[in-house]
Amino acid sequence: MTAVLPGSAGPSRPGGRDPRPPAGRVLRLGDRFSVRLRLRLTVVYASLVAATATVFAITLMVGDYEIPLPDVLLALTGRGERLDVFFVQGVRLPRAWTAVLVGAALGVAGAVFQSLSRNPLGSPDIIGFTHGAATGAVLTILVLGGGMLPTSLGAVAGGVGTALVVYLLAMKRGVQGYRLILVGIGVSAMLLAMRDYLISRAELTDAMAAQVWMIGSLNGRTWGQVAAVAIGSAVLVPVILAYGRRLRLMEMGHDTARALGVSPESTQTIALVAASALTGVAIAVSGPISFIALAAPQLARRLARADGTTIAGAGLMGAFLLLTADLVAQRAMAPVQLPVGVVSAVIGGSYLVWLLYREWRTGRA
Repeated sequence: MTAVLPGSAGPSRPGGRDPRPPAGRVLRLGDRFSVRLRLRLTVVYASLVAATATVFAITLMVGDYEIPLPDVLLALTGRGERLDVFFVQGVRLPRAWTAVLVGAALGVAGAVFQSLSRNPLGSPDIIGFTHGAATGAVLTILVLGGGMLPTSLGAVAGGVGTALVVYLLAMKRGVQGYRLILVGIGVSAMLLAMRDYLISRAELTDAMAAQVWMIGSLNGRTWGQVAAVAIGSAVLVPVILAYGRRLRLMEMGHDTARALGVSPESTQTIALVAASALTGVAIAVSGPISFIALAAPQLARRLARADGTTIAGAGLMGAFLLLTADLVAQRAMAPVQLPVGVVSAVIGGSYLVWLLYREWRTGRA
């Protein structure tokens, strides 16, 4: 039995050329298991981890109250100056960990959606699951008065409910990528209208609270919110990773996947629900942050030159992108801090324009 690391290229798509075995070194794990390591994939993943760690350290150092790196290390152990310990452990560390975990969750969810739709535009932002989670959270804020736990549950319920509605409406002899995206765009428009209506009918204070939440921000995040997204990710990400190989096989087509022993219907349902719940968990903590789920899987896939789904790589890239965007949001217009959703929208929107331009050039060629 052979296990392939998440993010490694799956079997080649049928296209007339003989499939070549993926390059890499095979490590034996006993008599029945082995792991194939691809050099480029390993280097890309290690580079993303190193880059994220570097930005993480910078995030703990900079601010209105700057702390040198040696003092940051002391504050992490609780042995530094009292003010240093307060800013590092009480303010900056939970915010940085929230950015890493939310970015990783959005990256993983985006990889699942793009794999299921077999379309680079297949992300929670485009298909509408982000709007579903945001609508669920806004409804909770306006009706139940907010609170971290009710808002989180409302966002998860909204994301999963939207996923099921889109899946059922798009299902016709299986779910095809283009149909999933078109139905998702339509449902997203209706959810957006519903959300605007709820805000327009709410009291001014509640409407302002909901509007601020919808921008997407990591300001004032606490260890309780870090724990919430960490627990949600610990439950859902292993499920998605377990289905990584099936998703790669489904990218070759449902008939091919079924011939190889994969049930497309059950795989689609479980992966879709898990990715939607993961999106809801991330949004519940940070608010709707745009384009991370769209850009992270594609950037990781291009760097690794992988032919299939890069779930682990998308998670690492998402963590790096959101942490970097949050650092820019804090320092770009200091002492004023921008919501990280604004920065991610600028970065992701620029990437989307480039992607569409590249596809247009390819189509013209």
